[in-house]
Order: sequence, then C-alpha cells, then structure tokens
Amino acid sequence: MDTASSQYITASSQYITASSPYITASSPYGVNQCSKCPGDTAYHCVSCPCDLCPQCKENHVKDLQTIDHDVVSHRDKINYIPTQEICVRHPSHVYTKYCEPCQVPVCFHCRKHRTHRQLDVGTSYKTKRQQHRGTIHTIRSEALFYRPVLLTGIKADVKTCHTEFSPLQSEMLTKAQNLKDLIDDVVYKLLNNVLCYFDFKHRCKKQKIEMIRHIVRLRRYEHRYVQPAFTFSALQFLSFTKTALPQIHLTLHTSQLSMTESLNKEDVMESLSAIQITERGNRRVGNQCLLKLTSSAELHQSLTVTGVDRCYHISCVTSDRVWVSDWNNLMLTDTTGVPLHRVEDSDSDISGLHTVNSESELIYKDRKHNINKLSKDMKTTTTFIERTDSTWLPECVYWSPSTGDLLVGMYNYDTKTGKVTGKVTRYNQSGQVTQTIQNNNTGRGLYSTPNYITENNNGDVVVSDFESRAVVVTERGGRHRFSYTGHPSGSRLWLHGICTDALSHILVCDVTTVQMINKDGQFLSHLLTKSQEMGLPWSLSYDVNTHRLWVGYNTKVCVYRYITRQDALTDEHRPRPDQDTMSSSTQAV
Repeated sequence: MDTASSQYITASSQYITASSPYITASSPYGVNQCSKCPGDTAYHCVSCPCDLCPQCKENHVKDLQTIDHDVVSHRDKINYIPTQEICVRHPSHVYTKYCEPCQVPVCFHCRKHRTHRQLDVGTSYKTKRQQHRGTIHTIRSEALFYRPVLLTGIKADVKTCHTEFSPLQSEMLTKAQNLKDLIDDVVYKLLNNVLCYFDFKHRCKKQKIEMIRHIVRLRRYEHRYVQPAFTFSALQFLSFTKTALPQIHLTLHTSQLSMTESLNKEDVMESLSAIQITERGNRRVGNQCLLKLTSSAELHQSLTVTGVDRCYHISCVTSDRVWVSDWNNLMLTDTTGVPLHRVEDSDSDISGLHTVNSESELIYKDRKHNINKLSKDMKTTTTFIERTDSTWLPECVYWSPSTGDLLVGMYNYDTKTGKVTGKVTRYNQSGQVTQTIQNNNTGRGLYSTPNYITENNNGDVVVSDFESRAVVVTERGGRHRFSYTGHPSGSRLWLHGICTDALSHILVCDVTTVQMINKDGQFLSHLLTKSQEMGLPWSLSYDVNTHRLWVGYNTKVCVYRYITRQDALTDEHRPRPDQDTMSSSTQAV
C-alpha cells in the first residue's frame, strides 16, 4: 500500500470516528477528544485553534467572546471530502462531476449534462461552502441561539390559542349569520321589487300599444265623421261615440326598490369590517431577552493605527475591519493596524465625517463638503449628496440601519452676529431631503454644532453637540425629547464621539470617560475611564454583530465587551404571549 493511500485511509477513519455516533470505546479506531470536555471531536475552531464536540461548538459560536471565530467541521480540517456517493439515476456509478448550469452532481453516464460546463465535485463543494460561509455562521451564532427563545413564546401562544380564539370564532359566526340574513333580505327585495319593475315596463308597453290603437281609431272616426262637411247630425255623432269608443283609462303603476334602516350601505360595511384578520409579520425576539450587561467592560483587543495622530472618528465595518480618521487622514485598517486603503479627498475635520451602510460602503464628507459614497471594493466613488446651499456646512453623517436614510448634521455661522445654529437633515436612499430637524416646539433652536450623530433603536435621533455641551435627543418625527448635560444633572460635558448599543443605551465620550445613559436620558454608569496606557477616549462605534464597543483613543483603537448573552431564560425574561415578538426567521442547520 502506498503512502497516499495510507494517508487517505487514516484521514477517512478519523472523519468516521469523529462524526459517527455509533463508534464505541471498544472500537479499534482512535477518537479525537474535544479540547474542552471528554466528548468526541466533530468540529474545529481555526481561530483558537481547538477541537470541539457538537455541544462545545454550539457554546463556542454563541459566546460573544468567540462569536466571530471561524468554526469548521472536522472533515474540512483534515481536507476529507467523500466522493464515493452513488448516482441516483445510475446506481452502478458514483458522482464525479458537478454540472454548473443545472447545479446538480452528475456521473459519467448522465448524458444530458455532457454538453454543459462541469467541475470537479470536490472543487465545487469547497466553492459552495465558501459562498455560504456567512449564512452558516449566522445560523450557528444567531439563529440557533434565539430560536429556543422564540419556541418558548410559541408554546405559550399555543396554550392560549383556544381561549383567545373561541370568543372570536363565536363572534365571527354571529357576524356571518347577520350578513347572510342581510343578503337573503336583498335577494327577497330583488325578486319582489326589482323584478316587478320589469313587469311594470311590460305593462307600460302594452298600454302604449293600446293607446296607439285608440288614437288610430279616433283619427279614423275624425276623418270619417267630423271632417267631411258634417254629413250626419250631432245627435248621431254623440250616439256613435257613446257606443263605438271604449273608455280609455290612463293608469300608472310604480314600484320602488328601497333599503330599510336595517339594510343600508353603512350596516353592510360595518358588518364586513367587524371581521378582521391582522397580519402580524414574523416572530422576533427583543434584545432584552437575549442580552444583558456585564459587571464591567472587559478589553477584548487593542491595535495601534499606523499613520494617524488621533482617532477622531471610527466606523466599524466588520469584526476585524474599521475606518479611522484624524484631522487629515481617512483610512481602512484591520486588527493589525496596517492601513488597507486611504481616501484621498476626505475633509479635514474632527467630527463624525463618515459612516458605513449595510452594503459595507463608506459614506463620507469630502473637501468640497459633498457627501460621497465609496463602493465596497473601494474602486468607485460617487457623489451621493452635492452641497448646493453655501450657508449650511455639513459636519457629521450617520446611515440609519432601520430606514436606510442618511442623517446629516449641519451648522450655520452668522458672520454678523457671530451666532452658530445647527440642524439635522434626513435624506432618503435617492438623496432627496425628507425631513429637517432644527427647532423645538417653542421655535427655539435645538443645536449649535452637531459634531457626531447616531440613531437609537426606537428611532430617536441622538446628537453630540460640542458647542452647547449637551446630548440632544429628538424622536424620529423631530419632537425634542430631552437634552443630557452630564452627571450630576446640570454639569457641563466636553463631548466627542457618540453611539448606541443593542439595548438602546446611549454611549458618549466626555474627555476622560465614556458615559452610559438609557434611552430616556438617565445616567447609568461611567463605562470606561481614562487609561494611562490608552489615553483619552475620543470616538465610539458599536458592532451590532458581535456586540462589542470600538473606542478610538490617540493612536489606538480598543475593542471592549460589556454586553453578554443571557445564560438561561428566567420567567422574568421569557416573552409574554401578548408581547410583540415579530422578525425575520432563518432555518437552523
């Protein structure tokens, strides 16, 4: 037996022992043990690296500390791809190729696929696996975690379905019977009134014919007896008309089709509208059921960014890539701190001049104060919003994940009065202005200089206003909700970067600290404080996928964990049957 065959058999045996639940301790094959427990290995974490059993794999991909790790099956680790699979059309042969146009595996005797482009089945498997890598990771790390939470709510709903639907069913049956009675009434009136109209029309035609005949007779009598020089006496004429002319009675038969008070348009509409089926959408779980705060923020990793003096603003792209800007530079870097791409025409500013949309495209302010969009492959730059009003200067931008809108903070400097006023303008995905937020309900200006801007989960627009030293929060419609000026209340803030997290907390940099307040403006804690090693916190960005906080200091960017997942669902956190738990669903694999 040659060396290659020996290696193949060894690899195959390792795969079989790792994946088969029927291998026992007495088996002659060796079993790889999980790195975290005595279980058998079925998966491998490339990032750690370590071997994992199915249960440890599930815990590994759900843990926010390791949620972004690359976990593969053990057979992928040993590069074992079973090819001896029997063709369903030709049982005496095995699949060797993959028909790309038809997207099915084929064997040598699958004649209709011979003219199509065919690839090696092993190569195709690896390619498809790589294409769906992101979906597999989402299912493992997200769907498999919150589906049990959904199941809890579904079970509760099933128990209450009969109680909830019984009175509704009775009411629907009553309404249906009422509607049937109304329809029967309409049909009755149709038969007895509307059809009578046709009978009335027929009788009118009959009377019309009779009248015409009478008129003809009269004209004949007139022509015969009256016009020709009165050849008979008046007495004879009167006697003739008395016996020859029948009595003519003009009768008019009328009938009306009317709807009584119990059967009119309003009653029918009310009866129909009383039976309603409301579409609720797909179930989802609120973050309050899935996530919780840790006792303190824990440093996950840090990186020194090459080529920047201070991280004035950061925009997280993925768990290992982030855009960083200082006074003169805007660059993309990875976790090593080495620049991957530079934007040459970015504005020189210390505000939130860039953001990232759902397509991983960079949206930023250029030196001409236009808002540009850089494609994901960083090859194409387009002008998204061109500055046309010279009186207003855009200062900060934020892309809204919930609406797809772009929020732009602007300010205006009056050279005569020296007064600075600000506003927030909302643009839709076509670049058209849909909203302007500038004044409160008394007409007083809300902002001075909006330096950083973000949006909360409830739609609130959150602005870090350096000039007024306040966090200004308005609802989505523009109504002023509150202004946070620091802790204790009334103290002055030295504001810089701002962001919100999955639990709707507002995080803001205040020179030496990162403060956390709730969505209603109540102070919760000093999440981070000045560090001799890190320096002063200046900018913030929250990663919604890994629930980590990116903090920009002088030349360093640090990643912290202060949110973790619920260990177990207590009754306090279980969704109630009447709780709105709607969202997109994913099939777990």
